[in-house]
Amino acid sequence: MPAAAEPLSGVPMWRPVRGGNAFEITVARLAQAIRLGLVPVGERLPPERELAERLQVSRVTLREAIAALREAGFLESRRGRSGGTFVVRSAGDATPSQDRDAAELAREMGDGLHDALDFRRVLEPGAAALAATRALSAADRAHLVACLAAARTRDPLDRRVNDSRLHLAIASASGSTSVAASIADVQMRLDRLLAAIPVLRRNLDHSDAQHERVVEAILAGDPAVARAEMEEHCDATAALLRGLLG
Repeated sequence: MPAAAEPLSGVPMWRPVRGGNAFEITVARLAQAIRLGLVPVGERLPPERELAERLQVSRVTLREAIAALREAGFLESRRGRSGGTFVVRSAGDATPSQDRDAAELAREMGDGLHDALDFRRVLEPGAAALAATRALSAADRAHLVACLAAARTRDPLDRRVNDSRLHLAIASASGSTSVAASIADVQMRLDRLLAAIPVLRRNLDHSDAQHERVVEAILAGDPAVARAEMEEHCDATAALLRGLLG
């Protein structure tokens, strides 16, 4: 039986999407289905309406996720009576060298990848919340704003460096050298993976908005919002990494 005809019930990748990162989680679920061979190369994804209902996401979100994976080279849309969205490349197989290096590094890290993501999920929201309780100097505030602006770049190489600098600036604003050192360590552990995953423009838009909300909450002195926004940001990144490489 073709993979596209497989029932969607009971398949973990097709379970309802929960949380505030519907786009990233949907991308991750589709990537997992491709990587695990649920929808092999050459086969068609389940019908859009059925898949959106099973994932409990809007068809707009589903189309954005499909478009992102099409842009990354995993999917191809075809017109006509036999058309649809087809898998043309399996995540981790026959990939460009950059993706292959990331997949190999993820395999080398093993459980360490999930440990690093979990550690980041605990640490960075706490750092953002702590920064929001501090009486930041004018220079500190200006530095955060400058790092936020720089992190919006779409140049792939500059983007990764500036993204990391923003996270380190937030860690520094926490006022704790131990926290800042730990965040620097986890950033280093994940840096090659974050730099190597496919560039998804919609994800960059989400990331920019999340960064902005975190910095705004810190500058407004609102630790609860700073923590929640950073948690959402870390969850979105983790969903993509686990879906594409995990």
